Amino acid sequence: MDGSFRKIDIDQYDEDVLLESELYEPDERDPSQVVSDAKQKAATVRQSLARGDTAGALTTALEGAPYGPNVDEAKNLTLQTVVSILNSTKATEIPNIVRALSPDAQDTLMKYLYKGMAMPGWGDVSGSVLLGWHEKLTEAAGTGCIVRAMTDRRLV
Repeated sequence: MDGSFRKIDIDQYDEDVLLESELYEPDERDPSQVVSDAKQKAATVRQSLARGDTAGALTTALEGAPYGPNVDEAKNLTLQTVVSILNSTKATEIPNIVRALSPDAQDTLMKYLYKGMAMPGWGDVSGSVLLGWHEKLTEAAGTGCIVRAMTDRRLV
C-alpha cells in the first residue's frame, strides 16, 4: 500500500483553515525576556515561601504565565516553581489558598495541575499532591474551571 498520499498538507488548499497563531494573541515579550521573568519570579517565590507566605508565592507564580512558542524553558521553570509551592503546602491550608486566588489564577493553576499530571516522574511531581489540589480547586472554582483549562489554547 502506498502511503505517499499522507505527505500532502491539505490545509494549504483550504481558505478557511484556522492556524494555531490565530487562536490567541501572542505574547509580546521576547523569549529571552520571558525566561528572565520566570527566573526572577522563581526567586521571588522562594523568598515568599521562606517567609511562610504560601498564598502570595502561588499568586506570584501564576501571574503572567508564559505561553506560546519558543518559551519552553520558561514554561518548565514556572512549572517547577508551581510544583514546589504545591508540595510545600499543608493540606489544611489548601482550601483557603485556593479561595483567595482570582478566577484567572484558579484557571491557570488548573492548567498547571493538568500539565503536572501529564508528566509522571518529572521532577518533584507527586500525583497525590496534584490530585489533592485538584479536588480542593474544583470544590472552590467549580467544574467550569476544568472546562476553561481544557479549552484554552494558551498552553502553559
